[in-house]
Amino acid sequence: MTLDAAVNNETFAQFRMRLVQRTESVLGTLLPAAHVLPARLHDAMRYSTLGGGKRIRPLLVYATGACLGVPLEHLDRPAAALEMIHAYSLVHDDLPAMDNDDLRRGQPTCHRAYDEATAILVGDALQAQAFQVLAEPGWGVTAEWQVQMLVTLAQASGSRGMVGGQAIDLAAVGHELALPALEQMHLHKTGMLIRCAVQLALCAAGIGEKESKGAALLRYADRVGLAFQVQDDILDEIGDLQQTGKAQQGADRNRNKPSFVTLLGLVEAQSYARRLLDGALEALQSWQTEADYLRALACLIVERNK
Repeated sequence: MTLDAAVNNETFAQFRMRLVQRTESVLGTLLPAAHVLPARLHDAMRYSTLGGGKRIRPLLVYATGACLGVPLEHLDRPAAALEMIHAYSLVHDDLPAMDNDDLRRGQPTCHRAYDEATAILVGDALQAQAFQVLAEPGWGVTAEWQVQMLVTLAQASGSRGMVGGQAIDLAAVGHELALPALEQMHLHKTGMLIRCAVQLALCAAGIGEKESKGAALLRYADRVGLAFQVQDDILDEIGDLQQTGKAQQGADRNRNKPSFVTLLGLVEAQSYARRLLDGALEALQSWQTEADYLRALACLIVERNK
């Protein structure tokens, strides 16, 4: 499987560009305007959310929707809400009390561009905005499935999802973790929002997670979520700083944080990422070309350089 996958004569590169631009437009519309009071907070929210990025999670919402035949307008709000949650998590993750990072995507982090108190409020406001975006009526998904989306996003981002994974990560600093424990940590910290992208698209399609299609797509999502983190750990160690937008290489190692590279070594971590990719692609074997964007996205996650 390569990155030149095509569905309905549109290459994955074209699909990716079109949906990243759509994501930016939808986010720009759904976020409060920068001039609306409190203007400094709203400006900081837009700075943190519209400052670029890979947009992997919205792309995964749209690619899953494409596989299931869901109209784009039924996917816009789930994709945007998920990206708002992701943006909030990055703002808080960068704070001095957490990772204390000065750069994000090559630009000053929110607490450096504004101030620490504003960054805390930005995260709080983005989280609330994400749930408002899903809860508002009239965008094509039934109330029943809207409620399921809200429950799904809350579970994925809460104490038994992303935030819980972050808590485990903080507690693991200075300790060695065995592979199963490291996998569990990142299935929560990183993997839960990746999984949520697929879950939200399933809700938009009206498909339950226990149905055969839903279960297969979630197997794909779990493997992609781990592969994303493994590649992140690899790039933290050997990535080009101009590409990754980070201040230094080996940041996790310098903080004594467990990673797949420190546990497995670089070569074995790269091999593990490929095995996870193979597992993700295997989960899609019952689909034909309609899943090619999902296949290409999995390849992108493992082969990316930032």
